Amino acid sequence: MISISEDTDPSGLRAAARPVAASPLQNRVTFNRLELNRILNLYGRMVADGEWRDYAIDFLKDRAVFSVFRRSSEVPIYRIEKDPRLARKQGMYSVISATGLILRRGHELERVLLVIDRKLAVV
Repeated sequence: MISISEDTDPSGLRAAARPVAASPLQNRVTFNRLELNRILNLYGRMVADGEWRDYAIDFLKDRAVFSVFRRSSEVPIYRIEKDPRLARKQGMYSVISATGLILRRGHELERVLLVIDRKLAVV
């Protein structure tokens, strides 16, 4: 154990001398930067349209979940989930509605998000 007195500069301690604690996020499933960028781009467009107002991100041991809310006091209207256990089966990405119905599942996030990402139509 390392003791630090008042006269000792804490930044002077070497990193190798400090004990390394295991990070609690090491065993968590997360969205990578590209996935999160795509999801947040969709979220930004829907906020600009006034349809969505809040979101939550959960990194669990078995899956990562991006939940979208119309109001923060309600249940999420959509959940975008990444479950690596399903990567070789139906696909690790899925969009789930507020009722629990799986709207779309697949191997590519871009194609799965098309179920809630409506394009502009020329009239």
